[in-house]
Amino acid sequence: MPEDTQDSDQDFTPEFFLPADDEHIRREKAKARLLRDSQWWKNLRGTGLCYYCRKRFPPKELTMDHIVPVVRGGMSSKSNVVACCKECNSRKKYLLPIEWQEYVQQIQEPGKRN
Repeated sequence: MPEDTQDSDQDFTPEFFLPADDEHIRREKAKARLLRDSQWWKNLRGTGLCYYCRKRFPPKELTMDHIVPVVRGGMSSKSNVVACCKECNSRKKYLLPIEWQEYVQQIQEPGKRN
């Protein structure tokens, strides 16, 4: 039985996942383009606050990030989209929140920056 548990733990590593199909990705990227033009997005970005590291940036420097990445089945909806700095967005890549959580905790705690 313990061997089965070990195997299932390996399924959650970021190195292995089944990407969403091309049609889903195209559809969600189109929705993201529409969201970027919305007043909702402009207001969110206008706060100047990165969702992950909580640092302030000029609004134009914040990017749109999908909490659950589109490539992993995420949707381009207000509940799955946040404003974040380019550094956090680049580091996060296609990770899910559970995979990204440890890094976020480190950068939000003083003195633990990489």
